[in-house]
Amino acid sequence: MMDDWEGKHLVIVGAARQGLALAKYLSKHDVKITITDQRDEKVLYAVQQDFQEGEINWVLGGHPVEILDDADLLSLSGGVPLTIPLVQEAIQREIPLTNDSQVFMDIVPCPVIGITGSAGKTTTTLLVGKMAEDAFGENHTWVGGNIGNPLIAVVDQIKKNDISVIELSSFQLELMNTAPKIACILNITPNHLDRHGTMQEYTRAKARIISYQSESDIAVLNREDEGSWALWSEVQGQLITFGLDRPKTGIAGTYLNGEMVSYWDGSSTTDLVPVGSIRLRGDHNLMNTLAACAVARAAGIPAESMQNGVEALSGVDHRLEYIRTWNEADWYNDSIATAPERSIAAINSFTESLVLLAGGRDKDLPWNDFSKLVLGRVKYLILFGEAADLIERALQSESENGEITIPYQKYASLKEAVHKAADIAESGDVVLLSPGGTSFDEFIDFAERGEKFRKWIQELS
Repeated sequence: MMDDWEGKHLVIVGAARQGLALAKYLSKHDVKITITDQRDEKVLYAVQQDFQEGEINWVLGGHPVEILDDADLLSLSGGVPLTIPLVQEAIQREIPLTNDSQVFMDIVPCPVIGITGSAGKTTTTLLVGKMAEDAFGENHTWVGGNIGNPLIAVVDQIKKNDISVIELSSFQLELMNTAPKIACILNITPNHLDRHGTMQEYTRAKARIISYQSESDIAVLNREDEGSWALWSEVQGQLITFGLDRPKTGIAGTYLNGEMVSYWDGSSTTDLVPVGSIRLRGDHNLMNTLAACAVARAAGIPAESMQNGVEALSGVDHRLEYIRTWNEADWYNDSIATAPERSIAAINSFTESLVLLAGGRDKDLPWNDFSKLVLGRVKYLILFGEAADLIERALQSESENGEITIPYQKYASLKEAVHKAADIAESGDVVLLSPGGTSFDEFIDFAERGEKFRKWIQELS
């Protein structure tokens, strides 16, 4: 398949993790690479210095359409919208669009498990990865994708008898026309509407993970999520489901069976994992475990390995991640919560008094339910970033007479918000960063935001 790439010219938009990984891989396979980014050479100097593979043409400080003149393909990094002039010009010229995940899917020699959803996909991907590692061995299991590790970087090391588990975002899926052998849609709720415009378009992007499957493939859907379950009629092959209640006769899937996660094959039950084995905090992680077990069942992973995988995962970076206890308050990093719904799940994971840090950049999502919960549950609210005023207005609209009934402050930056939290947190409090917005007003991605938060917390003295 790599023979098809030889001598081609690929323009990569965005010098971020995914684009750089693709450039490093393809530059070793006689592909001409141009990387373009809106940031200038000063900002990207370290990135360029770190890039030793092949000859790369760097076009920085903008995206001039002239770079398409001899381009064969245009690859978009995750955060690049289809609406920018360069992409629209490529579409006009009928230059194919691609991304690192599509290239990976085209050339990977082993079966692929793909997981997507509005919430929970990182945790579920890691759970399935741990289960697969226990069943098939760490040397034969590859976990990555949108989760932080673009697997295109290691595709040459992957063997036919291995298994890959990848997290796929709607940004990646909207350009893809190759489906995983096992594809899971955890849920579809309002998210990324600033990018996709409507729920219909967002749903269509997610649905592509099963749209290109064959009759021999397996789709895993959430029986109890309206968005996921609405796609059951598009399943090409076998359907396996998950949810809290036992499936109806004739439908196979995992469910909560007392204190066990069990599997119903349509007529009988098999116990898989004791609920007590789940080490991740929050009710939403029970659903993630049910999903992971359904995917593992589809992959032929035995129940013992499912339980060992569940027990092996006690936390996820930037997802309700405990940082430290300082001044007798516990500090948690939930930077991965980039939608109000995710922050709601995080808040509901605690019973302690909460000092909440929320904000970042809005994604054109409703803040009403978030505001109702915050007003009744949070001790002190610290808003930061571009979305601070928007969240304040949502809180006012949910308050009697427009008066916000809990103490709060607004700051331009997350660092200022951290310093305020350090001033007011008391013994027994939980200080929780669960933004509800993206990181792009201040940071490259949610991981950088979480790492900075971690660093500033560790520096408190």
